[in-house]
Amino acid sequence: MTFVPVMWIVWSAIVAFMVGLHVYRSSLEKDEEDQLFLDESFEQEKNAQAAIVARTNKVEPLVRTSHWLVAAMSAFVIAYYVWEVLVRLEIVH
Repeated sequence: MTFVPVMWIVWSAIVAFMVGLHVYRSSLEKDEEDQLFLDESFEQEKNAQAAIVARTNKVEPLVRTSHWLVAAMSAFVIAYYVWEVLVRLEIVH
């Protein structure tokens, strides 16, 4: 297999991973509510919301890392094609 298909497969896998993380995070956040619990009678709801926030906070570093990986891989793909153009125009040997 040549380099270009492998490059695109790696880029696609990283993007699919990022999209999967976004879908997972949004499924966690769908039950999250912005409310303030002032009474102890709502302790169960308060604990449920705290659990949702804790799971979302665990996923957040992975989401940020996947964004950086996608950006880095996209820059690599662009740089590869710019290099190819320069080589074909015989500007760079």
